[in-house]
Amino acid sequence: MHPILLKLGPLNIYSYGVMVAVGFSTVAFLVYRRASKFGVNRDMVIDYLILVLVSGVIGARILYVFLNFGYYKADPIEILNLSKGGLVWYGGFIAAILASVWFANKRRVDLWSIADLLAPYIALGQAFGRIGCYLNGCCYGIPAPENFIFGRTHPTQIYSSILLVIIFVVLLKWQNARRFRGEIFMGYCILYSCKRFLIEFMRGDNPRIFLGLTISQLVSAAVLIAALCIFKIKADEWKRKVSAGSK
Repeated sequence: MHPILLKLGPLNIYSYGVMVAVGFSTVAFLVYRRASKFGVNRDMVIDYLILVLVSGVIGARILYVFLNFGYYKADPIEILNLSKGGLVWYGGFIAAILASVWFANKRRVDLWSIADLLAPYIALGQAFGRIGCYLNGCCYGIPAPENFIFGRTHPTQIYSSILLVIIFVVLLKWQNARRFRGEIFMGYCILYSCKRFLIEFMRGDNPRIFLGLTISQLVSAAVLIAALCIFKIKADEWKRKVSAGSK
């Protein structure tokens, strides 16, 4: 673990924060370059990404604090301390969706097109974040076999990062074959929720709360079901339009 990447006098540069910053910068650069292919204004994309980042961090922190309320009740000032991580992805995901709906209505842009544009890069940004988790020592796995190369626990952060890069590549190629609006974003929701559900079995930091499952697994199952339903509805709509147009 290397939670502190660099010390500059009294100032500590934390590895988790650095990886989040690197991930966001990379995503912003790549999305900016690809935005025009989706008919999305490039400058608007930057505003949107900043909104998603801020709302996502706030939502992820709120859910983390809620799940660890006993600790923060004793020391409330620690709620503001993000230097060591302490974010729950699904909290950020929900907050970012709400912020996205507001942004789309305010700017009068197509939310599905923005979501499809951003979907692969969400996974890429998460991959950077999971490396930050590994360096920070959070989100660790269950005990590993003796003499395991990565230490005493499974590096679930690294496993997640690798799987997220794979999801990124799959979605990026999928973008070029998009048939209907929302297809790529729903694909992300399906792939990510499956990945998260499975990786949770190897997580050693999340308690099992129901039928041996963690809160993230329960949310993942709900997201998967919802995404599959929405995907089918939109796919059926697309098929009917294609069928009507061919007559």
